[in-house]
Amino acid sequence: MGIPHGVLAEPAAGAEITPGAASRAYDISSGSLEAALNQFAQQAGIDITFNTAEVQGMAAHELKGSFTEQAGLNRLLAGSGLEAVPQAGGYAVKKSAAAHQPAILPAVNVTAPAITGPTDGYMATKSYSATRTDTPLRDVPQSITVVTRNLIKDQNMLSMGDVVRYVPGVGISQGEGNRDAVIFRGNNSTGDFYVDGLRDDVQYFRDLYNIDRVEVLKGSNGMIFGRGGAGGVINRVTKEAGWTPITEISAQYGSFSQKRVAVDINRAINEVAAFRLNAMYEHSNSFRNGVDLERGGVNPTVTIKPSAQTKIVVGGEYFTDNRVGDRGIPSFGTVSGVVDSGRPAETHRSTFFGDPNRSPNSVNVWALNSLVEHAFDNGLTVRNRTRYASYDKFYQNVFSSGQVSSAGTVPIQAYNDATQRDNIFNQTDFLYNLNTGPIKHEIMTGVEYGRQVTDNFRNNGYFNNVFTNSGRTSSVSFFNPISLTPLTFRPDPTGTASGGSATANNHGVIEVVGVYLLDQITLHPQLKAVLGIRYDNFDTKFRNNNTGQSFHTNDGLISPRAGLIYKPIEMVSIYGNYSLAYVPRAGDQLTSLSLTNASLKPEQFMNLELGAKWDIRPDLALTAALYQLERSNVIAPVPNDPTQTMLVDGQRARGAEVGLMGRITPQWSVMGGYAYTDAEITRAITGAQAGAVVAQVPKHTFSMWNRYDFAPWLGLGLGVVYRSSMYAALDNTVLLPGFTRLDSAMFVRLNKTLRVQANIENIADIEYVASAHNNNNILPGAPRIYRLTVIANF
Repeated sequence: MGIPHGVLAEPAAGAEITPGAASRAYDISSGSLEAALNQFAQQAGIDITFNTAEVQGMAAHELKGSFTEQAGLNRLLAGSGLEAVPQAGGYAVKKSAAAHQPAILPAVNVTAPAITGPTDGYMATKSYSATRTDTPLRDVPQSITVVTRNLIKDQNMLSMGDVVRYVPGVGISQGEGNRDAVIFRGNNSTGDFYVDGLRDDVQYFRDLYNIDRVEVLKGSNGMIFGRGGAGGVINRVTKEAGWTPITEISAQYGSFSQKRVAVDINRAINEVAAFRLNAMYEHSNSFRNGVDLERGGVNPTVTIKPSAQTKIVVGGEYFTDNRVGDRGIPSFGTVSGVVDSGRPAETHRSTFFGDPNRSPNSVNVWALNSLVEHAFDNGLTVRNRTRYASYDKFYQNVFSSGQVSSAGTVPIQAYNDATQRDNIFNQTDFLYNLNTGPIKHEIMTGVEYGRQVTDNFRNNGYFNNVFTNSGRTSSVSFFNPISLTPLTFRPDPTGTASGGSATANNHGVIEVVGVYLLDQITLHPQLKAVLGIRYDNFDTKFRNNNTGQSFHTNDGLISPRAGLIYKPIEMVSIYGNYSLAYVPRAGDQLTSLSLTNASLKPEQFMNLELGAKWDIRPDLALTAALYQLERSNVIAPVPNDPTQTMLVDGQRARGAEVGLMGRITPQWSVMGGYAYTDAEITRAITGAQAGAVVAQVPKHTFSMWNRYDFAPWLGLGLGVVYRSSMYAALDNTVLLPGFTRLDSAMFVRLNKTLRVQANIENIADIEYVASAHNNNNILPGAPRIYRLTVIANF
């Protein structure tokens, strides 16, 4: 068989090729050829020159063991059509002189190819955010699920709710119809969201138009991410400008007049710089009466590589989302203190309680991001990320505030809330590999500075101009649930008009300085340890503009992490992990500080985890984990003295998770898993008795998405999502029934330019509860939904 390039023999790992020549130990993972050559130059202490354009997009073989310089370079360049030519001070990489000479190859056995990037299809091999180093997932002692770009496209994901649907151990909460709210192993969070490893914690609904992949890290993540990260975090990795031309335009139309267009354009400006633009616009109605949304975003980025060792990425984003706040339906039959007494109201899933016309929600996000990374000749790599973001958020609700009464009426309340927040975060990492005798260290250390300025203001809604507590509540008929009662919004600075609860008018300034150190230690080829510690100085200045009271707190948060990994064979790892994380008294959204909690310790979350990861093949991975996550320092009233508070152990979650992702066969791709979660309140706190089940946490969940390609031009997808019953709130009075839902898809490639994708969600059209916020804010699941997408690639 003749091929148009030279063929170079690969040496056996660890072999010394040139007799009498000096050899050196190398430790270079498979990946991009450009990065591998840079690492080789650093580890060998020589100069290597090459044309960036010639190696762009090429992959290098793994190089681990002792090699001469020439032999090591031969292995890295094997099959690339390039060769290393000795020159003064090092080598020059050039096109091989044998590149145009045919060579005769022996017969070979075809096996699954190695994955050189962080993802391939549904399979992910790396998650940089878990350790901020280039570490395979099986060498990270933590449960991690990566939702890849291919999976996002195949399932037509548009939201965080879509992302976590097939992630074991993670669920979605309603978020009062105005924000992403995720439940990680029994812990509800609205603030543990990140973009490229930097905090994005304002309450809004995020889109995926500019996202390459979504990394879901479970367990306490304080050592890497700082405060928060109690039960887990979600990190969105954005698309980055590169030198591979991309022109993709997609147009989508779906049920309830859903319309969406998106573009992705990437171009090389020259050999040094590249530009990328992602943009999206959507306008859609809903199966819920009176509910719609309109959103759009634009995200340009530029990547600059002035040298092989330096990369600079800068980008900006504007995103806007305007929609009707939908808090769902109430319950009925609920008896206070009686477990399982209530159920979701029996009404059509489209029924809106309150007034959609007076429930506007909007957010505008302006963000600037930068990355500067440089690899020094001595093996040190320095990486700096900066994110500035300004968020302008407003939401208003006219919603059901209680259950259906015996008289057939539903109480209605209203309020609005405005938040303005400016975030700036700067994060600098130093990465260095060090050998101390036979023990190898991969060290990541750094410093992070963050400043968040938040203004939060709330108005109560008063019906019929009655500005007392009685005017706060109106009612509607269960059979005619739209409220048309005149409504006025105004603040209540003292709380006298609202039964003692003052409306918020706060100004807060948070400054955080964190320092951290992580050491990934190879004690033996089969035994690795991960040890890390982080210290955060969390300084809070808080002013209650209603009363003029100012609070100042300062928390020193120490977040350790320790993990041990045993690898009986290279493709299997068994691990144990311990980690801590904290949530300061200002809360997820930095707006809950008061005299009653200003001096109390932060909430603490401790995660213990035992797990295993098996890369069955390079493109198929099976994971399993057992864990215990304990939440302590929860505020509770002192018995017989409700004016005083104390800290108690509050919550414990124990569970098991199993995940599978990748290719069963070259045509059959899968992603999903099973989770068992036993989350309970361990000591009575406000609103819950000891032994109560944590709200919105089902004991059993199972999901599995399958795609099978029958031909290069035709593929079909089928998914199943199962969730057992769960309680809407901590009092365990309203039980939300379990369900099983089926989804499907068809993928057709018409030609080299056009492909068509059809997605059907809930193909059996079952009725179910999708999420909840409390006993009387219960969101029904959507009926059968169709979406048709046409994608053009030029």
